[in-house]
Amino acid sequence: METYMQFSIFLPNKPGVLSQIFLALARAKINVTSVAMMDSMEHGVLRLITDDPLETRQVLRQLNVSVSEAEVLGVSLPNRPGAAADLCEKMAQAHINIGYMYCTGGTAGGRTLVILRVPDIKKASKVLENSKGTTRDMKVKLRRPAVGRRR
Repeated sequence: METYMQFSIFLPNKPGVLSQIFLALARAKINVTSVAMMDSMEHGVLRLITDDPLETRQVLRQLNVSVSEAEVLGVSLPNRPGAAADLCEKMAQAHINIGYMYCTGGTAGGRTLVILRVPDIKKASKVLENSKGTTRDMKVKLRRPAVGRRR
């Protein structure tokens, strides 16, 4: 299965730092397809998925920021109550820990893209591909987007 390459960028909590990242990506004509920002007192962690991981890597190197990369799983879910609960339940039943997750605002067809960091992407993918409907008769399908795939 193809996965997304996520970039986690560690930034100081200062005005303008986040702007520099997004401006550099915009100048390189890189589209950010998913984003999450977390903070602590000392620093922030910006997680990005873009439509061009190779170019994103180059832009971030030029900015000289602290970056780590990780493969993450993108799952398309119905944008309705209970969808995330069903997904988490399936992972729990298969004894798969979700390190973190975040989602997009919505995609085509009234769905939302949930990004998951799991220790074993192949196992998680298999669980989701082989899962039957839930008590709410929901089917989870892996999203295989045209953009933002790992290259």
